[in-house]
Amino acid sequence: MTFRGRTEHSLDSKDRITVPAGYRASFAEGIVLMQGIERCVEIWPAKAAEENEKRTLAHLNPMSRDARRIQRRFFAHSESADLDAAGRVRLSRQLIEHAGLEGRCIVAGMGSRLEIWSPEHWLVEDEENEQLTPELTESIAATLRPSSPEGT
Repeated sequence: MTFRGRTEHSLDSKDRITVPAGYRASFAEGIVLMQGIERCVEIWPAKAAEENEKRTLAHLNPMSRDARRIQRRFFAHSESADLDAAGRVRLSRQLIEHAGLEGRCIVAGMGSRLEIWSPEHWLVEDEENEQLTPELTESIAATLRPSSPEGT
């Protein structure tokens, strides 16, 4: 499933947030909660998190200091979780503090994962992204190989 769109939910008094109903089946086999690179919390289906880790981290040389640092950053700042019967997941204090979450939260689709943002941090990030979109698309386009016409 591809996670799209954004919705507003609230962090309850027990530090739980409701996962949008349409996405809950994707998390039936477990969740990985991860401290985002930016000030957000990432919610990954467990299998997708493992695939992403294999694709991006598994090839790193464990003898490299930078590799160990980035692995430490990702693995020490993530945790496994499950949805409760009401479709909620509990966030640790560490994750909440990293993202500055309190009360209302923005849950944004990111393709293979969801991100949870404070409304204030989301607004700054979203506005910056809008301003950078033309530059970002040009930069990404420059790294893509043109597809060859069919049959040649």
